[in-house]
Amino acid sequence: MTNEAVCIETPTKFARYTVAAGTAIPLNTILQLSSDPNTATASSGADVFAGIAWEEKTISGGSTEIVAAIDGVWDLTNSGVAITLGGIVCLSGANLIKQAEAADLLTGAVLGKCLESAAISEVVRVRVGEGL
Repeated sequence: MTNEAVCIETPTKFARYTVAAGTAIPLNTILQLSSDPNTATASSGADVFAGIAWEEKTISGGSTEIVAAIDGVWDLTNSGVAITLGGIVCLSGANLIKQAEAADLLTGAVLGKCLESAAISEVVRVRVGEGL
């Protein structure tokens, strides 16, 4: 998997989401909420943050649920313009983040707070759940 989240400080809060039975979701994938109630998919754009997959979901496992971490500190990849220290970040693509804009705060796209500055394509430490 490309740009997967790397856990730095173990999360203490988790959520359980519904997922499609025939979908594989690797461990440490950033998840987004889909249009169905309480349903998560792998992040693909600037959508609503659901959590980070705390377990692997296989295609053949038959499971339709996944546990996601909703806090902790993670190394994540910046896809947008430079992120400033303390900046609030949101989803930006498949396992990617960017500095949030005002509209992102209103749409629920916020993922957390950046704990260091980051250039484009740089891996940056983020406190997930901060600023939500």
